[in-house]
Amino acid sequence: MSVGIRMKLNEGFYLRNPQDTEIGRSIIKYSIRLIHEIGLEAFTFKKLAAEINSTEATIYRYFENKHNLLFYLVSWYWEWINYLIYVNTQNISDPIQKLKIVIHSFIVARMDNPDIDYVNESILQKVVIEEGPKVFFTKDIDKENSKGFFANYVHLIDTVSQVILEIAPDFLYPHALATNLYDMANNNAYFAEHLPGLTDIPNSVNTQEELESMLEKFCAKLLDF
Repeated sequence: MSVGIRMKLNEGFYLRNPQDTEIGRSIIKYSIRLIHEIGLEAFTFKKLAAEINSTEATIYRYFENKHNLLFYLVSWYWEWINYLIYVNTQNISDPIQKLKIVIHSFIVARMDNPDIDYVNESILQKVVIEEGPKVFFTKDIDKENSKGFFANYVHLIDTVSQVILEIAPDFLYPHALATNLYDMANNNAYFAEHLPGLTDIPNSVNTQEELESMLEKFCAKLLDF
């Protein structure tokens, strides 16, 4: 992927699409780093402006507030996974193989892609885990959902649920399983690094392989394959 391939995100997140300009891409790049370093509460557009050697006014031309900026970043990650699944399941007819590719995509999405120089995927995944719940658990969730703010996530979960139903057409909870697979892929890698008492996945060079194996075993048991 290169800058020429764009993530399609809800226009309600931004006033001007940051993917369109060099300063906009800098806003994405350095906001990911800064939010990870200091947290969303301490993060301000003033601090971000200092990082990119610009002004607060410039950033406000792209984003109305930091909540919308966070929503943009989290949605970028959801759409990145959508992209990986779409590309890697082309011409794959076996639904079990598709599901394995889905699980792999959940996990490798956090691996840095040098072709996207304005997004560090490994840091962005940490932002998604550490700060992402703040886009869900707000008083405005219904209003934001009605505006399509969760469309990239809904699309991701629906795509995975359809693969699940290809394997087990009578399975009653495809969307719940899809959501849990996504959460488990993110959370268990994070727990392995920071809270090992909450996972059986080791924090080692084998973390990715162990995590894939665990998720595949869960699916095989639930879907009977």
